[in-house]
Amino acid sequence: MTGPAALVLTGIVSVQLGAGVATRLFHQLAPATVTGLRLWSAALILLIVGGRGAWAASTGVAARRAWRDALTAVAFGVCLGIMNYVFYQAIARIPLGVAVTVEFLGPLAVAVAGSRRPVDLLWVALAAAGVVLLTGTGTAHLNAAGIIFAALSAAGWAGYIVLSAATGRRFPGSSGLVIAMLVAALVVTPTAVAAAGPALRRPSVLATGASIGVLSSAIPYGVELRALRRLSTRVFGIWMSLEPAVAALIGLALLGQHLSVSEWSAVGCVVVACVGAARSAPPAPVPSPDLPAPAPSAPDLPAPAPSAPAPSASDLPGAAPAPVSSDLSAPDARSRLRPRPRAAGR
Repeated sequence: MTGPAALVLTGIVSVQLGAGVATRLFHQLAPATVTGLRLWSAALILLIVGGRGAWAASTGVAARRAWRDALTAVAFGVCLGIMNYVFYQAIARIPLGVAVTVEFLGPLAVAVAGSRRPVDLLWVALAAAGVVLLTGTGTAHLNAAGIIFAALSAAGWAGYIVLSAATGRRFPGSSGLVIAMLVAALVVTPTAVAAAGPALRRPSVLATGASIGVLSSAIPYGVELRALRRLSTRVFGIWMSLEPAVAALIGLALLGQHLSVSEWSAVGCVVVACVGAARSAPPAPVPSPDLPAPAPSAPDLPAPAPSAPAPSASDLPGAAPAPVSSDLSAPDARSRLRPRPRAAGR
């Protein structure tokens, strides 16, 4: 039987491979068009698995005239679409490892924002040191627009944590996520179509775009769901904190992106800060194998939490505060649709 650590690492590698494949596709398609392919492929996957529940939830909202619920799901989708759009704009300009490192500052900020523990100030200081290292003289070669897009993605990831919790409280199971993913795909469609070139008509390019959705959503969803049945959310969050380092290694191996000493140091600072914040979170019980697992949340395909408390250190990337219905637990952001949220994230 595959251990939970191996499952988590498989999900992390899959999400970052998806981002790496997307980066290579930028030679044929504009980042905006790749974003559209990625979100539509993820939306179709979610529709196949949870479309019936999403339709029932949508008709229920219309029948009750619960327009605030609808507005929350739409806002979640808009945030998800923008987060993915700016992340892909970032990795088109700066190394993958650097982009993911900056992006992780968003959920880290949410994790420590409501904390009263003095130790969390240390993790904030470490993350700040990472930012200083990324913006210092040793990294002057980095594209400024790329850093800004990555920072916007971090803000988007923080927003997704809040909006996914609000959506999860209003919609059963993963129905809110399915609706939000459709909205996200629609949001980026105009720019995706406007930037599309003749390459979009090639079957091989479309197949590559679909594979990004599988790598960034389907595979992480499956393996992280199994891992969360055997790990506490705190331990899961600690493992997910390795994602910036994995992104840097995949950037090196797949894309030939060599980071400087300052950049590797920045990655290390953010990883340690994320691990520290996750370790200092209140312990969560390991879910019973007989119960539905909490939903993983990675940057590419974020997971809504049905009754989430105020954000705490357990909201660190990959942490999932509440279980969802047994028919379909909402996937990542990491988008990472995963975020991961990738959704969750990507």
